[in-house]
Amino acid sequence: MIEPWERRTAFFPMLLVSLTLAGWLGFQASFLWRERVALQTLRANQEVSMQNGFKVRTQLDLIAKQMSMLAAQGNLGARVIIDELRKRGVTINPGAPPPTLPQ
Repeated sequence: MIEPWERRTAFFPMLLVSLTLAGWLGFQASFLWRERVALQTLRANQEVSMQNGFKVRTQLDLIAKQMSMLAAQGNLGARVIIDELRKRGVTINPGAPPPTLPQ
């Protein structure tokens, strides 16, 4: 006669482990997908603000370059402004290329 413990196989425990693992991976995949969609939405919502900030930065760089050129030509008011900007840690490089919008 075959004892009951001899007839048991590993099928049901392995099935349970496999189903649990598949469920967990499915949950993680759906969670990551929702996070990805949320991040894409946030980025799309910030796009207008980023473009506006880029425009302002471009305008300020242009003003700073022109101010630097005036100071180099001997304009006393421009020289004072450039010196004050340097004291505050702002550096102006008139030969630098214009900034580009990050992708």
